[in-house]
Amino acid sequence: MVGLAPPLATVLSGDPRDRGGPLQPLLLARHLRKHFKIHGGLLGGSKNRVHAVDDVSFQIAKGETLGVVGESGCGKSTTARVLMRLIEPDDGEIIFDGEALGGGGGLSLRELRRGMQMVFQDSYASLNPRLPIEETIAFSPRVHGLGRRAAGMRARSLLDRVGLNPDLYARRYPHELSGGQRQRVNIARALALEPRLVILDEAVSALDKSVEAQVLNLLMDLKSELGLTYMFISHDLNVVQYLSDRVMVMYLGKVVEIGEVDAIYDDPRHPYTRALLSAMPSMDPDQRTMEASLFGDPPNPIDPPSGCRFRTRCAFAEAVCETAEPALTAPESGISRSVACHMSDPASGHSHAGARSPFASDRPQ
Repeated sequence: MVGLAPPLATVLSGDPRDRGGPLQPLLLARHLRKHFKIHGGLLGGSKNRVHAVDDVSFQIAKGETLGVVGESGCGKSTTARVLMRLIEPDDGEIIFDGEALGGGGGLSLRELRRGMQMVFQDSYASLNPRLPIEETIAFSPRVHGLGRRAAGMRARSLLDRVGLNPDLYARRYPHELSGGQRQRVNIARALALEPRLVILDEAVSALDKSVEAQVLNLLMDLKSELGLTYMFISHDLNVVQYLSDRVMVMYLGKVVEIGEVDAIYDDPRHPYTRALLSAMPSMDPDQRTMEASLFGDPPNPIDPPSGCRFRTRCAFAEAVCETAEPALTAPESGISRSVACHMSDPASGHSHAGARSPFASDRPQ
């Protein structure tokens, strides 16, 4: 297929850890913050705010897949929409391939959209029901200056690449397709501008397992062939482990742990990460979970707890957890992993500070 791979595809392909020397990250997010106002009262004034994303910082290397996990309401999708500027952040900075978004001489939103695209969870709501899928895919290239004929050819080529015969599907409407076929169309549309980073927000969660496996294999093939970088948001921890190079764990608008997938899945250092992984079903009938690893619901995001936001559900919470908010630790030597927990900070004063995680080996395998 000609014309789909970005010019640097051959440079960006492969695992970034296999290439020597420091790499400039493709995406760098610094101190992102988004609070939603809650209007109320007689005059409709703003009384409270939902702390959806609160001081979130991370980076994504070229050619890698960053998995993002956490309970519903932890801020995963809001973070993705802030990155795409579908929601304006209250604060923070986004740097894409070395260029800051906005400001004098910075990256424009139009340029950002050419380099970064998104696939949403709801495959039907993501598509215009009045447009044939060929026109849906061709729309973005036409807006960005490609001629009607060339945009149509690109759309048909992309349909073929995602496994839909353009002769059979190009003139169909979204309601004439299955859920898996619609999601393939959404993937094709995301690739229409030849982006380098694709954000996948629960892109396979609504699909049957057999269809999900096919779409996951398609995503891996596209990543390898086109030199793509992924941010993969999902509740399915097994899928995240299969697809990701690194994992970012979020809780109540904060990043609590981020690092290489094997390090986090084999040895979780944050109590919340441990609770999430403990909930994964085991294939071994002798390894049974006899009690819930995590009790209660997340606190109210309008009025989050002081100090560590996880302390109200944490079995290891101490006085320092109530008074001081833990910061992400510096990456460990030889392991790219950071943890926002007082137990991982030797200077915090927590009784477990500096010691090996007390729950690292109790998760069923």
